[in-house]
Amino acid sequence: MRIPAHSVCTAIRDDIVSGVHGRGSRLTEELLAGRYGVSRVPVREALRTLEAEGFVVTRRHAGACVAEPSEREAADLLEARSLLEPLGASRAARRRTEAHLKVLRGLVRLGQERARQGTGDDLRSLGGWFHETLFQAAGSPSLTALLTQLRHKIAWMYVVEAPAGPVEYWAEHGAITDAVARGDGERARALMTLHVERSAAAHRLRFASDDGRTGPVRNAQHSVNTAISRR
Repeated sequence: MRIPAHSVCTAIRDDIVSGVHGRGSRLTEELLAGRYGVSRVPVREALRTLEAEGFVVTRRHAGACVAEPSEREAADLLEARSLLEPLGASRAARRRTEAHLKVLRGLVRLGQERARQGTGDDLRSLGGWFHETLFQAAGSPSLTALLTQLRHKIAWMYVVEAPAGPVEYWAEHGAITDAVARGDGERARALMTLHVERSAAAHRLRFASDDGRTGPVRNAQHSVNTAISRR
């Protein structure tokens, strides 16, 4: 393929997330330049950016390689998400525009309709668009960038199962949108906190744990699912 030089970083990141470049595999400038149809300069710059984001590591005698995150690092991502997404919802309630609300309501309406009809093949994409729109409504480019990066890394490290109750799942999106529309930052934060906790139960590691099985991530203190069991 041939892509614009400024899109090389996005292309490599997308290929890492989708598994085209496997965990621990080498990323040579020459091969990547050939794959994406660019010179080695934008590839080199992209690898620096991806290393800063945690997708790539530089190893002695091997050069740039796809990172191999630990279970603890994976669990930390879900914990960071549980803190940042409620903050984003709260800020969106104070800073959203009518254009943001129009898009959010449209996504909720479509998601609820698809969930009721049982035609939910694209519900995951709709959910992603909902959260991305909410991030943008927060009016903070730095927070939006952090949350977007988090979602990329979570998609890389986890398989996310379809929600057991898609109708209820989209009802939560609707309630969050209503709180944002009313400018109720505290309620938007509380609703998003519960929403993130519930969705954590659907996350399963893509890579094997120490006993050779995939499953909920545990760190030294608790499972990422503990928040669900406490309620």
